Amino acid sequence: MQDTIINGDSLSEMPKLFPESIDLIFADPPYWMRTEGKLLRTEGTEFHGCNDSWDKFTSLEEYESFTLQWLSECKRLLKPSGSLWVIGSMQCVYTIGAIMQRLGYWLINDIIWHKTNPTPNFMGTRLNNSHETLIWVAKDKRSKFTFNYKTAKALNTDNPGKQMGSVWRFPVCAGNERLKDSEGRKIHTTQKPLKLLERVIAISSRIGDIVLDPFAGTMTTGVAAKKLGRKYIMIERDETYCACGAKRLEAVSFEDSDVARADFDVKPIRVTMPEMIAAGFFHVGEKFMLQDGRPCAELLPDGKLSYNGEILDIHTCAARAKGLRAKRVNGFDVWHVIRKGQLASIKSIRENYRTLAKFIEED
Repeated sequence: MQDTIINGDSLSEMPKLFPESIDLIFADPPYWMRTEGKLLRTEGTEFHGCNDSWDKFTSLEEYESFTLQWLSECKRLLKPSGSLWVIGSMQCVYTIGAIMQRLGYWLINDIIWHKTNPTPNFMGTRLNNSHETLIWVAKDKRSKFTFNYKTAKALNTDNPGKQMGSVWRFPVCAGNERLKDSEGRKIHTTQKPLKLLERVIAISSRIGDIVLDPFAGTMTTGVAAKKLGRKYIMIERDETYCACGAKRLEAVSFEDSDVARADFDVKPIRVTMPEMIAAGFFHVGEKFMLQDGRPCAELLPDGKLSYNGEILDIHTCAARAKGLRAKRVNGFDVWHVIRKGQLASIKSIRENYRTLAKFIEED
């Protein structure tokens, strides 16, 4: 079962799915906001926050029992390599995190979604609530979960090219992205921004993976999954949400990109110095030089270097020749040879060889 919307209650529908069949789960469960009475904006108009029937619980014990049930099902459904993301506010995230640990999930990260356009605190009685928390966990401590590290770096808009951090800045869902009915009212009170879900799915799954959302709402998770070439299973009990979400999904198609394919994280073909020597890309006896052009070492038939009477691998020799404290550095970033009368990085020569090897492999 994939690429489907299930109109039903998650606690009833999740047990029908096969165990260890899901690669990634994103859950946006009821927050149990505990809102009471009317909330008025400063100019006197009523603010319609989350006061939906699906967010009502009678006690902490009831909310804990509900949370334990759906988190237990998520653990049953996740593949050994799968992972789970849950988003929540201060009202629920500590309860959810505690139950996750009780069930044996392995904490990977907690991420702060910093809302760049949060709803003001109209009464001025506390700090403006301008963030939500995402908890990212693996099925257990041994899980080899998917993490597209370099794809995350490519998506880092705050510090381009740097490691993705744990504070993400996105506006809340508004404008044309916000789904509304014929009278201009929000269809779903807690619709999440698509870019948030795209980032989650891009960095923690691969093309063809199955993504489950047990509280799918208007199917933002499904839309992000479909755009990125993943399969989806959406569970939602509200018929209106399902109908609106189905229309959204019909209008979406796979958008091929480096991010969708996680090309940044594709490991290059492993090649060795002896292979490149045999192919004529390097020559036994040629001089390996530092960037200043000073000959330092001589290439041996086994791919090692002769340096000051010692035989060393290219990485150890690079650290020694540069006089570094480290015992080893990446020799491909250090060594140069002469090609056509010019210094050439051995890294660039290796890339030329990889290109040829890949061409031969695909032919």
